[in-house]
Amino acid sequence: MRVDAVSGDRDNGRMTTPSSPRPARALLADWRHHLHLSDVRGLAQLATQGTLGITELVERVQGNVYKAVAAPFGAAGQKFVDRAAGTSGVRKKGITGLVYGSVKGVTRLAGGTVDALLSRVAPRAEPPASSPQREALLSALNGVLGDQLLDTANPLAITMSVRHDGRSLPMDKVELAQRLPRATGKILLLVHGLCMNDLQWRADSPADVLPGHGQDYGEGLAKELGYTPVYLHYNTGLHTSVNGGQLAALLELLLQVWPQEVETLSLLTHSMGGLVARSACHSATAQGMHWPSRLRHLVFLGTPHHGAPLEKVGSWVDTVLGSKPLTRPFAKIGQVRSAGITDLRHGHVLPADWQGTDRFAGGTDTRQPLPLPSGVACFAVAATLAELPAAATTGRRLDAALGDGLVPLSSALGQHGEPARCLDFPADRQWVVAATGHIALLHSLPVYQQLRRWLT
Repeated sequence: MRVDAVSGDRDNGRMTTPSSPRPARALLADWRHHLHLSDVRGLAQLATQGTLGITELVERVQGNVYKAVAAPFGAAGQKFVDRAAGTSGVRKKGITGLVYGSVKGVTRLAGGTVDALLSRVAPRAEPPASSPQREALLSALNGVLGDQLLDTANPLAITMSVRHDGRSLPMDKVELAQRLPRATGKILLLVHGLCMNDLQWRADSPADVLPGHGQDYGEGLAKELGYTPVYLHYNTGLHTSVNGGQLAALLELLLQVWPQEVETLSLLTHSMGGLVARSACHSATAQGMHWPSRLRHLVFLGTPHHGAPLEKVGSWVDTVLGSKPLTRPFAKIGQVRSAGITDLRHGHVLPADWQGTDRFAGGTDTRQPLPLPSGVACFAVAATLAELPAAATTGRRLDAALGDGLVPLSSALGQHGEPARCLDFPADRQWVVAATGHIALLHSLPVYQQLRRWLT
């Protein structure tokens, strides 16, 4: 395993604060140029659901207060509390219950009216071309609420597709040849991570451009190694294994319609994208699909193979809030987060890892061990915010490092205390880059140079 110290990459990808904040009205006016009518409809649905959720939260808090006050008075106190299972505790026939019921009724009526109007207008309007700002908004919403968006048929929900230049590619051999006239037999699929999208592989500032190599890893590898880069776009709020199954089927179709005979398929993944790729390999092998026989390289950039601490903190907060009657309703706020996020607690990749369990419940890691796909050259890139010297290669020094701010080094390298769960990356296929954050892994010249060596 190699460790490189890189200076100046730590701040890449961070949000900068303008010196003079713009008025909120001006910012809202800007968004009118980016949102489609279908987006407005989806946001209106979220606003309705959010208002209902807040109302129910306040009602449950008040109901729990009623229960706490009524408890010392025994049977006499219980007359003032709704004790039916699943209720908030506020009596529906009382004045308080009438107020809450009225608020929810008016919200549903107003939300339904707006949705009905927009559903009629949106299909008639030709949507403008999408923008990076809109794509970033949609990908963030899908990362946090993607499973709920899908379950409620919200138009904001992203459908998985393979894209190029920000546009979905047709799964038809003739049309695909027209869209990719220079396609080669070497496919490079880039798979983004949680709350992100395919456009974010591309540098959006001069500081992130790869000098002499293009705007992103895909463009550089196309010029130097003859790959044809395409980019996965998907709803990161779904279970990792759900996305893995969809990716497996999509790759099978992609190889069937590819304009050239496919010699090599390589997957370059970032963060959650690596878990999705591992799940896809398992799903494809189990179903006897053909594309795994073309898979030559699988590269992981900052993938939380054994989980990410931030999701574990979220689970702990849920447990603490849920342990007390008065704070229990507030645990529902944390439980808004998507299935994709909760899968990151331990690094779920298989359906059996989450099926039949409460995904918000704490507990030990019960995943089924899943080794790296056989016959594929697998590579792991991990990053640390620490300024490690190039000679620092001992495990003890690495364990003391900070990780990339989201994923610990051990998780990114597939290391685990239980031997059965360790991922077998050979020493020459592991690489640690220093002074680099999680997002900076997408636009790092040293990382690109390492990728070029591995994918030659």
